Amino acid sequence: MSKVLIVEDEKHLADGLRFNLEAEGYDVEIAADGETALELLIGSPQQFHLVVLDVMLPGKNGFDVAAELREAGQFVPILMLTARNRAEDVLKGFEAGADDYLPKPFELAILMARLRGLLRRREWFHLSQETASRANGSDQFRFADKMIDFAELELRAGDRVEKLTLMEADLLRYLVRHEGKTVSRRNILEEVWGLHEDTDTRAIDNFIARLRKLIEDEPATPRHLLTVRGVGYRFVANPV
Repeated sequence: MSKVLIVEDEKHLADGLRFNLEAEGYDVEIAADGETALELLIGSPQQFHLVVLDVMLPGKNGFDVAAELREAGQFVPILMLTARNRAEDVLKGFEAGADDYLPKPFELAILMARLRGLLRRREWFHLSQETASRANGSDQFRFADKMIDFAELELRAGDRVEKLTLMEADLLRYLVRHEGKTVSRRNILEEVWGLHEDTDTRAIDNFIARLRKLIEDEPATPRHLLTVRGVGYRFVANPV
């Protein structure tokens, strides 16, 4: 049984979500503020399979909770609930470490579909990890002196190991699959993050900057993750 932590200060909404999730067979716990959520998640890192995290919370907001959780080395999937469907808010959530987002108000069926999708991705990564282990690292991509381990959700560069969120791993896999080709911001937003026509694609630049800090020796002068002015980005595994 999958266990879900709902971090929501509106009691009627939290209770409603718990009722419906439990009816679907999930084990559910509620935290009414960010501090309590962090205590539960960091104190028992294997206890929860997924977090439904509201942005607007008393004390630490959802962005802070997600960022502190990732900094503590906890990479449980996060579905972030946002009051507005602004690209800036969505990208800020992704930068903090969220794996998916849902704007309020939302339909219960949509939330359930997003939740199941994240849990499936989590299971796929775990199965991929087992398969990669048996196949001696088949779910790894090496370039220069670095290696992306999609099964372990890690990027390794020498002795340095950086953990990746599911979203970061998905984006890196997308770039690797299109290695050497220019991919537009629009395609990345639609095919990786599910954002559509009304999104300001320039907001993605901040997220690309985060990836450059992970994969580039000198992020200010990137050699692998290049900007194609006016279009998007191109990933180059072995620059000349």
